[in-house]
Amino acid sequence: MTTTRHFLDVDDLSCEELDSVLSLAAVPVAEVPQVLAGRGAALLFEKPSARTRSSTELAVVALGGHPVYIQGAEVGIDRRETAEDVARTLACFHAVLCARVLDHGVLVRMAGALEPSPPPAGSAPAHDDGDDVRFPPPVPVVNLLSDRAHPCQAVADLLTLRQVFGDVEGRTVAYIGDANNVWRSLALAAAMTGIRVRTASPEGYEPDADDLARVARLGGEVEVTTDPMEAATGADALYTDVWTSMGQEDEQELRRKAFAGFTIDDDLLGRAAPDAVVLHCLPAHRGEEITAAVLDGPRSVVWRQAANRTHAVRGLLAWLLGPGGGVPS
Repeated sequence: MTTTRHFLDVDDLSCEELDSVLSLAAVPVAEVPQVLAGRGAALLFEKPSARTRSSTELAVVALGGHPVYIQGAEVGIDRRETAEDVARTLACFHAVLCARVLDHGVLVRMAGALEPSPPPAGSAPAHDDGDDVRFPPPVPVVNLLSDRAHPCQAVADLLTLRQVFGDVEGRTVAYIGDANNVWRSLALAAAMTGIRVRTASPEGYEPDADDLARVARLGGEVEVTTDPMEAATGADALYTDVWTSMGQEDEQELRRKAFAGFTIDDDLLGRAAPDAVVLHCLPAHRGEEITAAVLDGPRSVVWRQAANRTHAVRGLLAWLLGPGGGVPS
């Protein structure tokens, strides 16, 4: 019995599988496989989003499917019913469950609830083609964002860097800021594609030992410093995220003080390689983690990066639901 493939973070894929996802993401829209034709995709959002909702809905449509947007209040995870039962219910209607959640553990529980199980004894075929009845159907769970990871963003980041540089192996990305969920998935993706990562964070906001060990197991290299200038020197790309993420509003003033001096501005960009580009996962707070001059400047690929969110999710779903994705039949 085949195991359902979920995508809770980038390293749920092998290096070869990640390359296949990126290749599918680069396929022209007119040529994308219609792996969701006549099927639904549940898009469950405990946290609101502009880019994630738009990009995922359009990716599902491009694959021939019907996206159904579900607000967290509509299902009440662990209030109205358990995360496991929410997943089981949605799996009865949809070919894939994509979720943007507060707690990464919710995704883990959902994925566990949707592992394939043998059809019940004496069950009749569900369709004329003889498919077995399986309740709930074993469908993939895709992480659209959690407190621990943002893997679809990392796929879009890789796609953007490939478009800019071609072969990305040996390139260096300097991440300036909080070693958060965005950093974690980026560092894993970089390790899987031969990109070196430098991380400049204030004390208390740097990667932890477990994160670094996880990257090292993938053969990755992370240089950690508290000096943004050191991290930026000679880098091929500078990357940043907001200093205060959604749900951390009570830490805003503390974080502003801690991250003073960690703004990507013209001086910091001047330390990078002459052809270096700037990335940001958005939304951006101009004047905090990045200046308006850099964000809107000629070396910013932020809007291309945002556009690639659709292509990244489209490539991921095409792989997950296609012949290589391991969806049980």
